[in-house]
Amino acid sequence: MRNMNKQSMYYLVDAAVLPEVFGKVIEVKKLLQTGKIKTINDAVQMVGISRSAYYKYKDFVFPFYEISQGKIITLFFVLEDVSGILSNILNIIAKAKANVLTINQNIPVNDIANITISIQTGKMEGNIEDLIIEMEKIEGVKKIDILARE
Repeated sequence: MRNMNKQSMYYLVDAAVLPEVFGKVIEVKKLLQTGKIKTINDAVQMVGISRSAYYKYKDFVFPFYEISQGKIITLFFVLEDVSGILSNILNIIAKAKANVLTINQNIPVNDIANITISIQTGKMEGNIEDLIIEMEKIEGVKKIDILARE
């Protein structure tokens, strides 16, 4: 049980270094949330963890996109200096109903442009993970990193 006097501290950690059970807890949550599986029993059995492991961690383990809803996310892009790429990125953000707060673009060097975009995710449809995957499909997008989450 969580100590109510102790303030929570959060970390952003690559799932590759975490115990496998954390990813499986998230899988169970996803199965239940989507309705693919109706009971916790069936879901934990399907992913291969115990009910006690699920209950132990379910209130403490979340995918990044879930904790980023309603927040300000700052994304860093490395793009080829080709006309229309930024416009395509902004169209994807607009389609997801995220709100662009700032855009900072440096002068391209060696045909590479660095851009930082801060978005507000409060009314965003979908999650930040899907948004990034969609933007990575744009030809000329070399790299996207999440710089900050407020």
